[in-house]
Amino acid sequence: MQTMMDRTSLKKAVEGNNAALWTGMYADDAEVRVIDQDHPPSKPLVLKGKKAIGAMYDDICARKMKHHLDESVIEGDHLAFAETCTYDNGTKVYFSAMAELKNGKISRQTNIQAWDR
Repeated sequence: MQTMMDRTSLKKAVEGNNAALWTGMYADDAEVRVIDQDHPPSKPLVLKGKKAIGAMYDDICARKMKHHLDESVIEGDHLAFAETCTYDNGTKVYFSAMAELKNGKISRQTNIQAWDR
């Protein structure tokens, strides 16, 4: 599924827990860096290519949790958004991302996430 980036599609992907829609928003050669408790800034998790990024979203969307898009901004070739997630057991996750767009697709993205322990 190929989807051009817009706020409506982003909201549908996030709140619909839709891995295919998420994956369709990335360029084939996209790169995502993840910074969190397990992957500090000096050693982030780096996912390269749509296949690796899609596997991440398949995993996330398979979890029993609710996602809420708190805010999003698309300006030119830049995207920023924040999301709050809640697992069925009440554990919360906060997620913030900055991304570069190329031809309407995410080409580079940095995620910063924190969750309850």
